[in-house]
Amino acid sequence: MRYDVAIIGGGPGGYTAAHKAAVNGLKTILFEKDKLGGTCLNRGCIPTKALIEASRLYTASKHADLFGIHADVSFDYEAINARRDEVVSKLRSGVEKMLKADKVDVVYGTAKLIEKDRIACNNEVYEADHIVLAAGSIPSRIPVEGVELTITSDRILEEDFKLPSSLIIIGGGVIGSEIADALSGFGCKVTIIEMADRLIPTMDKDLGQRLGMFFKKKGIDVCLSAAVKKIEKEEDEKIVFYTDKNGNEVSVRADEVLLATGRKANIDGLVDESLGLNTQRGICADDSGKTNIENVYVIGDARSGNVQLAHVAESQGKNIIDLILNREPSVDMTVIPSGIYTDPEIAAVGVKEDELKEKSIPYKANKALTGANGRCLIENAESGFVKLLLNEEGILLGASIVAPHATELIAELSLAVEKKMTAAEVAQVIHPHPTISELIKDACEK
Repeated sequence: MRYDVAIIGGGPGGYTAAHKAAVNGLKTILFEKDKLGGTCLNRGCIPTKALIEASRLYTASKHADLFGIHADVSFDYEAINARRDEVVSKLRSGVEKMLKADKVDVVYGTAKLIEKDRIACNNEVYEADHIVLAAGSIPSRIPVEGVELTITSDRILEEDFKLPSSLIIIGGGVIGSEIADALSGFGCKVTIIEMADRLIPTMDKDLGQRLGMFFKKKGIDVCLSAAVKKIEKEEDEKIVFYTDKNGNEVSVRADEVLLATGRKANIDGLVDESLGLNTQRGICADDSGKTNIENVYVIGDARSGNVQLAHVAESQGKNIIDLILNREPSVDMTVIPSGIYTDPEIAAVGVKEDELKEKSIPYKANKALTGANGRCLIENAESGFVKLLLNEEGILLGASIVAPHATELIAELSLAVEKKMTAAEVAQVIHPHPTISELIKDACEK
C-alpha cells in the first residue's frame, strides 16, 4: 500500500505531523519502535515534571509553619512513581485515541528508510510520496573511563528506580538541574559537577548564577569549571574524580552517578547508507526541513543543530505538513521560549544579554524584582526577577524570568518579542492584581 506521508518516530513532532497530515486528507502512516509520545511523554518532559511537582509539594508542606499551618508530612516514593506513570499513561492513551480517530495507520517496530520512497519495518516494505524523519534523540555519553558505571535520566524515571541517599550529577544543564532540584527535595544529597563556569550555561549568565544561589540554600553542592577524569566503583559507592577550577584533583562519593551531559540525534541505522543522506551530528536540512534527498524531511531532535525542545518539534511537525501541502508555514520558528522547572522556575525567550554584549549591540535592560510583588510575597517566593532586553526604540528583543510560574508567564513575552512590540505597548495592557504577571508590567514601565 502506498501512502501520501510516512513518518518515522511517534514523539511530539511525529504524532503532531501525523495528525495534521491526516486531518488535511493525506493518507498517513506512522512508525514507532517503542511507545507513542517519544522521549517527551515517556522519559522526559511529562514524567520529570510530575516528579518535580511532587517534590515541590512535599517541600512546601515541610515549611507550612510559615503560613500558620502545622503538618507532619512524609512521602512514599513508590506511590510518587506510580502517579507519575499514571499521568504518562493517560496522556499516551490520548495520543493513541487521536491518531486512531484520524485514521492514521500506526506500526510498532524499528523502521528504516531503504529508498527515497520506501520504508522497511517488521519485514514489510511500505511506500510513501513524502517521508518525515522524526526519530528524536538519546542521552549522549562522554568519553571518560568508567562512564559505563553511570545511569541516565531514562533510568531515573523507570518504575523500579529507588531513591538514592546521595547522587552525583555530571552536567549542570536543564536535565541535571531539574533532577537535582527534584531529588534533593526528597532528602537526597546531590552534588553537581559542571564543566562550564555556571549552571545552565546555554542561558544568560545571571540565570545560572541565580540558580546556583538557590541550590546552595537547598544544600546542593555545585562544582563549576570542573572536568571529570574518571569514575570508579568501591563496594556500594561510586567515586567521581575531577579537577576543579584551580586544577586541583578532587574526588566525591555517592550511591549513584547520573550522566546528564546532553542528548544526541537518534539516527544510527535510520537511513540506508546508499541513499547518501547528509548528516552532521544529526540530519542536515534547510530552514524548511528538507534534506538532500528528494521528498525526505526531518524535524525535531534528529535534525542537525536543532533546539531540542518538544514544542520546537511540534511546531516543525506542523510546518512540514504545510510544506507538503504547498502552504505557507503556520508557525513562526524565529522566537522560541524555553523553561526550566526548578523551584522557582526559570524561563527565557529571544536574544540573550550575553549575545548583545558580545556583538556590541546597544540595548537597555529593564528589571522588576519579585520582592516588590504582592503575589510573590504571599507565596514566600525566592528572590527573583523579570528582565527585559530592549533596543533603542524600546522594542523587546528578549526576556528572562526567575519566579514562580515563570514557564507560564514567558508566553506573554514570547508574543511580545514575536510581534516586535515595545515595552510601552505591553505596559498599556491591564495586568490583573495581585498576580505575578504584574512583574512584566512593572519591568515594561521602568
